[in-house]
Amino acid sequence: MAADLELSKSGIQTLFKTKENLQLAVAESAREEFTAAVIRPALTAQPGVARLRALTERWISYVEAPLFAGGCFWAASLPDFDSRPGKVRDALLLHRRAWLALLADELRCAVNADEITHLDVDLTVFQIDAMLNAANTALRLGESDAVSKVRRVVDEFLASPH
Repeated sequence: MAADLELSKSGIQTLFKTKENLQLAVAESAREEFTAAVIRPALTAQPGVARLRALTERWISYVEAPLFAGGCFWAASLPDFDSRPGKVRDALLLHRRAWLALLADELRCAVNADEITHLDVDLTVFQIDAMLNAANTALRLGESDAVSKVRRVVDEFLASPH
């Protein structure tokens, strides 16, 4: 970061005062970038199946041409902070919960509109999240077929009951 901003490491420290403040600023910036790249564009789609497809397609684009060197910022950061109580963990967890809630809301909308078969929303959100995180890792390791696998799984979840 210091090199990118053409500052010394001590200059970065002066700007943020503490390592925790820097980490919180990075997490907030990542949240804003994720929202701009994935969530906001997908919200233009109709609620339910169309929006779920848009969210997963935008997420795929987000990890195929990653905004961050390690792919998905959340997949890379959460394991570092999941067992360390504090403000950084809380910020990462808040974003994760908001993302999962968005997926759950759209799944419920799709079920209620009879666009998809009734399913256990919490379990399905867990499965979609797990699959997206697995795809992120696979893409980082050069497994380009991960994208087609993600799409196949999403298609199965979002299959019409008719």
